[in-house]
Amino acid sequence: MSGRTEGSGLRYGWTTGACATASTAAAYTALLTGGFPDPVEIVLPKGHRPAFALARERLGEDSATAGIVKDAGDDPDVTHGALVSVTVRHAEPGEGVVFRAGPGVGTITKPGLPLPVGEPAINPVPRRLIADAVARVAAEHGGTGDVVVEVSVDDGEEIARHTWNPRLGILGGLSILGTTGVVVPYSCSAWIDSIRRGVDVARAEGLRHVAGCTGSTSERVVTELYGLHDEALLDMGDFAGAVLKYLRRHPVPRLTVAGGIGKISKLANGHLDLHSKRSQVDFAVLERIVRDAGADDELAAGVRSANTALEALQLCQAADLPLGDLVAVRAREVCLETLRGAPVEVDVVVIDRGGTVVGRTDPLGPV
Repeated sequence: MSGRTEGSGLRYGWTTGACATASTAAAYTALLTGGFPDPVEIVLPKGHRPAFALARERLGEDSATAGIVKDAGDDPDVTHGALVSVTVRHAEPGEGVVFRAGPGVGTITKPGLPLPVGEPAINPVPRRLIADAVARVAAEHGGTGDVVVEVSVDDGEEIARHTWNPRLGILGGLSILGTTGVVVPYSCSAWIDSIRRGVDVARAEGLRHVAGCTGSTSERVVTELYGLHDEALLDMGDFAGAVLKYLRRHPVPRLTVAGGIGKISKLANGHLDLHSKRSQVDFAVLERIVRDAGADDELAAGVRSANTALEALQLCQAADLPLGDLVAVRAREVCLETLRGAPVEVDVVVIDRGGTVVGRTDPLGPV
């Protein structure tokens, strides 16, 4: 079951947490009654009542397993189509709901995340939703509510290699996520959440220098420039604002922002979302920057009529005008404005498509 997001025409979907909750409700019902409800309905925090068809049913002597295929709607979610299964067993009286990581679900190995080291990577909100579902089923069918809930994701360990989990210290598989249970198409909430968790892990590890990079090439450049460990690399992508706003509340002493000339030009113009669908390079602004730096009319006109920021950069390089440095300085000013006085020193590195540094602010000294 899915619906449409208002005004967009796009289908919303359901988080892994919602799928795990529904699987738990179906499996616990079967454990108590011998029959699986199919479809199985759950209640989500904002009042949604989705019903899920079961893709897996298995009833044993002392356990029951139910599985649901995740439908992320029209969101380009790496876990879309994954089979989320839950096995429920009776626990000792008074134990309540005990969570276990089955195959394909990760385990926390580093501090700084919302769960202690050693716990299965089933986030707090999905845990609450699962516990609520257990309580409802127990009340309806006469159970005690004392259960072991083991969550699994088919091929989850392989899928997790394409997420930020290994860098965050979540090993062995995926995280079971979701704060509302609903996947809003292109909200990129999981990406932004990973940025925040990356900052949390860096702070917990005592790191004093982190980097927000727009892609793998800028990550490589920053690693070579500063010798940063993986834990210091925040998966910023296009979400410069998410990095800066979270660091404003949870500061790390030093931040390096790195990316290609196009995206850093957009940041220099005040854009905090650098995606091509949500912001564009403003060549009139680049023209003003080069005029202020002493460019003649011919160069300024060339920059204004350039097809790409890279073309503008190349025109300026031929005229020995450091557009990359100028853009880096402007981008740093935007970063500091967004940080609003938080104790974070910022430097900016600008690269071309090949990974050559074509501009930067003055490198900061050691933190």
